[in-house]
Amino acid sequence: MARLARVLLPLPLPEAFDYAEPEGMALSVGDQVVVPLGPQRLIGVVVALADASGHNRPLKPVLERRDEPPLPPGALAFVQWAGRYSVDAPGQPLAMALRGARAQKPRPERLVAATGAAPARMTPARARVLAAAEAPMPAAALAAAAGVSAGVVKALVDEGVLEVRLVAPPLAFDAPDPHRPGPALNASQAAAAQVLKDMIAAGGFQAALLDGITGSGKTEVYLEAVAAVLAAEPRAQVLVLLPEIALTQAVLARFTERFGVQPAEWHSGVPSPRRRRVWEALATGQCRIVVGARSALFLPFTDLRLVVVDEEHDGSYKQEDGFIYQARDLAVARAKIEGAAVVLASATPSLETIWNAETGRYRWLRLETRHGVARLPDIDLVDLRETPPEHGRWLSPPLVQAMAETLGRGEQSLIFLNRRGYAPLVLCRACGEKLTAPDTESWLVEHRYTGRLVCHLTGFSMPKPDRCPHCGAKDSLVSIGPGVERVEEEVRERFPDARVAVFSSDTVVDAEAARTLIEAMEQGEIDVLVATQAAAKGHNFPNLTLVGVVDADLGLRGGDLRAAERTYQLLAQATGRAGRKDRPGRALLQTYAPDQAVMQALAGQDRDAFVAAEMAEREAARLPPYGRLAAVIASGADPAALEGFVRALAAAAPNAEGVEVYGPADASLSLVRGRRRKRFLVRADRSVDLQGFLAAWRARVKVPGSVRMTIDVDPYSFL
Repeated sequence: MARLARVLLPLPLPEAFDYAEPEGMALSVGDQVVVPLGPQRLIGVVVALADASGHNRPLKPVLERRDEPPLPPGALAFVQWAGRYSVDAPGQPLAMALRGARAQKPRPERLVAATGAAPARMTPARARVLAAAEAPMPAAALAAAAGVSAGVVKALVDEGVLEVRLVAPPLAFDAPDPHRPGPALNASQAAAAQVLKDMIAAGGFQAALLDGITGSGKTEVYLEAVAAVLAAEPRAQVLVLLPEIALTQAVLARFTERFGVQPAEWHSGVPSPRRRRVWEALATGQCRIVVGARSALFLPFTDLRLVVVDEEHDGSYKQEDGFIYQARDLAVARAKIEGAAVVLASATPSLETIWNAETGRYRWLRLETRHGVARLPDIDLVDLRETPPEHGRWLSPPLVQAMAETLGRGEQSLIFLNRRGYAPLVLCRACGEKLTAPDTESWLVEHRYTGRLVCHLTGFSMPKPDRCPHCGAKDSLVSIGPGVERVEEEVRERFPDARVAVFSSDTVVDAEAARTLIEAMEQGEIDVLVATQAAAKGHNFPNLTLVGVVDADLGLRGGDLRAAERTYQLLAQATGRAGRKDRPGRALLQTYAPDQAVMQALAGQDRDAFVAAEMAEREAARLPPYGRLAAVIASGADPAALEGFVRALAAAAPNAEGVEVYGPADASLSLVRGRRRKRFLVRADRSVDLQGFLAAWRARVKVPGSVRMTIDVDPYSFL
């Protein structure tokens, strides 16, 4: 009987399209196929098959079933769920799921192999080559194995005694050994590891929060869970998510030491052919461990048994362009769909995760002491109203003195400022003009290393001019405020003999650069590291004993509902880099508001009091985790058309109990790339189907071609 195939395309289309299954093609759900769409031939995935006998109109046929691994059932179900959860077209997450399958194929290897023919003239060198050519291998490797020159091998190829074969590199990754002994665990670590092992033995979906102070050894604990999964099932797969590429190398090293092989990597720095190999090896069950960034959630695991979200609180898990999602939340959903366990690990868990632990949705495992003899650093507040830096400087006298003492002891300092570049603002002294990117309200940031002004929002950059672009005044442009480059300049001036380096996304542009800098810091080749948040996550520098925070108030300015939470998390993580071995650590936080609740909580190392106060405020306002939020953003180049659309959109909002709609209002950044931006904020009770409300609202309006409308469920940015 004829069948129709519902094919989902990796495009922003609202649903799958129906096609006829050609006789004898024998399609299955998950197959990658080629189908016509207008004049185009597109690759999609079969999401359903049905009897076509009652279909009353002719269907275009599926053109081809591709000879590539199908999308596994769990991955396909997750893609469709993610589209519904994010109130987006299901083709958007599908495009992410197929990104590895569309990556460049690895080049075939050129191997030489014996043909069975004998050479016209046998020599000792040729005899050694033929004896070594038991299996195909690269020509250079064969020459080395036989102890001959490359010319001997080439002559045998020319004579037909050896032949060149183009062989695709193998997909399989080396199997990890879960039975290798791991490091000795203290009592707290061992107890937490046992709970995770019991969860895994029980099987099915379960979630746990691994809540441990900085330096408490959370990685060692979840490695025991990974070992338990790998030992229990011969084809079980594990996914470990990390918020930063800079963390990948250190975590890969820990995995390699524990299991004897390096896991597969997945992030933007992995070359395209390597990504293709990882994708196909996962889809065929030949890769068992992946360590990667948030997009690794969409990989085609065939038997996913454990998901670990390391530094689960980190804002980098929120994808805010293209397909918008929060990887931490989707990781829990992927684990539930797959029937796997999920572990969320952090020293400063998000309030949403703490709430889930408090209400019993997650197991709550706490590690409250540092591993070995290390202890948490002492944290002191430097009141900048009483001890300000010198004019034109950014380091206060107490911090400068502490750095001098630390250098004198041969120890390392970390100077933390979460602001890239040299200065966040460039303005003209003559006319007061603040330099911004073209058609954008975002300030241009000066980068003195490159001599350029850069917009960190749009990527626009230009050489720093010698005249004001607005009034033409010469040499009138001045740099306002500090970035890490400016702080580094001051550190070098104050401590000319110190070895100073900068750790930010501008100076550490890929995983290899991160590995080099981290190794230099670990080996004591750097005295003072000036860093952004890139250095505040998960790194272990044994000789680092002082952390100085240049502007502890930075994250509280112009804040949103998570401003205090994010500030606490970031500064607790940054200060937690100090004193992680046998030397005591110290942290100094420069602030103009030492009495602020966040600063007092940090100084007193009283996270529980801070969390309780924040939770009380959120509960009173019915904000996350006690309620839910969504943002609706509309943008357009024509201000009048945009205004007309958002007014119509506001009028079309459904009436629903437990839902409040605020807006439209100008976005904080109301002009980006020449497009005006308007925002709505939706607050809903937890009992409300927020996605259903948003989908119904969107269906009531027709979006003009000149306007873009974006829905952000659980927004983290309010710009």
